[in-house]
Order: sequence, then structure tokens, then C-alpha cells
Amino acid sequence: MNPVKLAGLEPASVFGYFEEICSMPHGSGNTKIISDYLVNFAKEQGLPYIQDELNNVIIFVPGTGDMEDHAPVIIQGHMDMVCEKDADCPIDMDTQGLDITHDGNYIFANGTTLGGDDGIAVAFAMALAADRSIVHPPLELVITVDEETGMFGAAGIDLSMLKGRMLLNIDSEEEGIFTVSCAGGARATLRLPIARKPVYGPCVRLMVEGLQGGHSGVEIHKNRICANKVMANLLLRINRIMPMSIISINGGNKDNAIARTCCVDAVMLGDKAEQINEIAAQLQEELRNTYDEPELVIYGENLEAMGGNALSVDETKTVIAMLINVPTGVQKWLDYEAQMVQTSLNLGVVKMEEDCVRFTFSVRSCDNQEKRDLLNMLKSVAEKYGAAYSESGEYPAWEYKEDSLLRDTMVQVYSKMYGKQAEVVAIHAGLECGLLSEKLPGLDAVSIGPEMHDIHTSRERLGIASVGRTWEFVLEVLKAL
Repeated sequence: MNPVKLAGLEPASVFGYFEEICSMPHGSGNTKIISDYLVNFAKEQGLPYIQDELNNVIIFVPGTGDMEDHAPVIIQGHMDMVCEKDADCPIDMDTQGLDITHDGNYIFANGTTLGGDDGIAVAFAMALAADRSIVHPPLELVITVDEETGMFGAAGIDLSMLKGRMLLNIDSEEEGIFTVSCAGGARATLRLPIARKPVYGPCVRLMVEGLQGGHSGVEIHKNRICANKVMANLLLRINRIMPMSIISINGGNKDNAIARTCCVDAVMLGDKAEQINEIAAQLQEELRNTYDEPELVIYGENLEAMGGNALSVDETKTVIAMLINVPTGVQKWLDYEAQMVQTSLNLGVVKMEEDCVRFTFSVRSCDNQEKRDLLNMLKSVAEKYGAAYSESGEYPAWEYKEDSLLRDTMVQVYSKMYGKQAEVVAIHAGLECGLLSEKLPGLDAVSIGPEMHDIHTSRERLGIASVGRTWEFVLEVLKAL
């Protein structure tokens, strides 16, 4: 563990392990390398471990100092990251590590997401396990897979061997904020069957780009817009003045990331193609005036092709109708003034595949019945348009615990260290604590983390000083427990 790009940053052990994590690919569904890395770490440290068939890893760390016989504390996070990158970034995130750097204040990756969510939790856990001079009770390090795509690791992990009933989840992005409850969620996918056929005519590429995007739980309430819905509006306006046949559509990459770009190639079957950019410019102006999207760009460009395998005019109208009619964004507020969301969904991906157009949504609610109602509404939309419907990755809401020794201890330690009160909150983003609480009855859990910004985007950055403060806070909490 010899940091190079993060050399000189403190705490050195945390940043050293974080740099190693960033050096290997570890996107959701691609976690074998990092899972084996954690197993090798446990072997090198002489620590008992479990690696299950999903690649989840549990490492058991004995207590230190005079705390060997204390009740264990669970330190928990996930090893997978959201892989997003800029269009001109050459890195293959399936096979390559990240190009990380820092500016003295923040760590970031050039052209890609950083994976501070949740690589920093893994780095914290490793640094705790490796340093026997740190005073702490026995630790049970639980590092799960595929949190970002549906919490599949937490859903499938066997925790029956754990003795701890206090869990510190390090998967939050605001220092000094303790999360004690979160929304439940699920992924819904609609697949509209299609049949391509050769269509002749001038071809254009329609582009929506420059949007802010963001995390569909943390930033769904902000005045941003989904690129897929912008494209829906553009297609509708164009289709009103001329027929068209869609050749391809590709918008967004992840169900839980607000789509930043959308691209459609289409055959234009009318004689008014020169009006496309007039329509695009008018829509761009309207949306810039309505949303916090100053960099939004909408345009069309001619392609050299004269036709292609495309949808029929009627199928194209069906795709446009579905795009227009499926909702996205906040559906119900818990407290509008406080910008607290109760129920939302995010149309994260629209993609034409070989035999269908796929619409993928992330659905969230702190009310399980409202979550179910929203999923049923999407199912009804699918039935209306003849699309297939499926669900995956459903997870429960994490309910607030009235009596929490862990929360109370953390609040006291924070106040003593910083002379101010921590903020205790419920959030709309999903955390694994709900699933883990179902597996460990009576679990007392709190989620914290250092300062991070723009997670799930290539603008993601991790606060260096905040990591240091959060690390010191975790050490004091463990001593207090």
C-alpha cells in the first residue's frame, strides 16, 4: 500500500487503500477483482473472512486495547461503483482503473466517476483492520456487491454468523449529517417490442446534451431535467410537422442516475427537415428558462446515410407516446418547503435493442404502499402500449428507530469534538440498512460519510479534509462504544 497519486494526503492509510481500490475496475456486476483483493487483504492480515458466491466479503477483526470482550460493531459499505464517463474519455471502465488526481481540496477522476461512493467505506474498513494501534471493539466488516444496481449483495448475503447489533454504514455524502432512515425502492423495466425494416430517406441525428444529471435519490428534487424527457418533447414537436422513422435511441446509462444525454437517429419522411433546428432552439430556450440547466444543448445534424433499418411511422409514434406519457421526477412531497421527497421515479435509461425499446426506471418511496402503487402504474402503462413489464432489486424502507444507543453516542461524540450538533435526518436515497435490518432483528444502524459532490457523474469529487475529520470521528465513536 504505497499511494502515488494521493501521496502526502492524510490519513495516509485511508487514502492509500482508496488509491488501490481506484486502480482496479469495480463497477456494479464487475466485482470479482475487488472481492478477491479484499480476501487477499484479509489473508495478509491474518484475519478470518467469508467470501460468498455473490462476491460479498465479511472480515472479522478482533478488538484492541481493553475492548477485546466488548460487543462487536459492524462497519458496512459496498464495493461496487457507478461507472459513468464523458463521451471523449478513453478509459474502459470494465477493464481499467481510474485516472485519479486531486487539487488539494478534492479528489476526482479525469473523465469518469470517482467511486467515492462507496470506495471510501472500503478504505475506512481496511485501514481499521490493518492498524492494531487503533483502539476499538471487535469489528465485523461487511462489504457488499451490486448496491448501485439494486442492493443485490445485501439482499443475498447471509449474516447469521454476525454477533454485532450496531452497524455503522459509511455510504452517505454529507459530513455532520447522520442518516437514520431512508426510502425503499425497486427497478422497473418496460420493453416495447419493435420490428425494424428498411426505410429510405434523409437521416438526421438529434442530440440532447449538457445536462447536469445526478443521483436519482439525492438530487431528484433539484430543478433539473431528464434528457430522455427532453428528447420526448423534441420528437413530439418534430413529428407534428413531418413523419419520421426512428433508427436508434440511446438515452442515459443507469436507472439511478438522472440521464444527462440522449441521442436519436431517424429517417425524416417530410420536406421540412430544415425546421428541426428551429424547433430545437425554441425548446432549448424554453427549458433553460424553466430549469437549472444553463449548459443544455439541443440540436439536429444531417447524416450521410440515406435510410436505414428503422421503425415504422406508427411504431415511432408509439415510442414517442410512451416517452411522453411515462412520468419521471418527484411524484409526492413529504415536505415541499424542506425539499423532502416522499415518492419519486427516474427514467434513467431509454435504449433501442435488437427487438425492443427498453425503458428502465428507479422507483423510490418511504411509503411502501406508494412505491407499490407507482410500480403498478408503470405496469399499466406497459399494458396500454403492449410492452412487457418486469421488476427487480426491490428493497424495503429503513424505518426510524426510536431508541438508538448508537445514534445517541454518535451525537454526543460529535458535539464534544466539534462544539455543534450533528443533523439527524431521513433521506430519499436508498441505503442497505433496511435490508440488513431485516436480516438482523434489533439492528441499531446509522449512516455517515465524508463530503462528496455530484456522485454518479464524471464531476464526482471527494473532500480531502472531510475524509480526515470523518476518520477521526469514527475512531472516537468506536472508542466510546
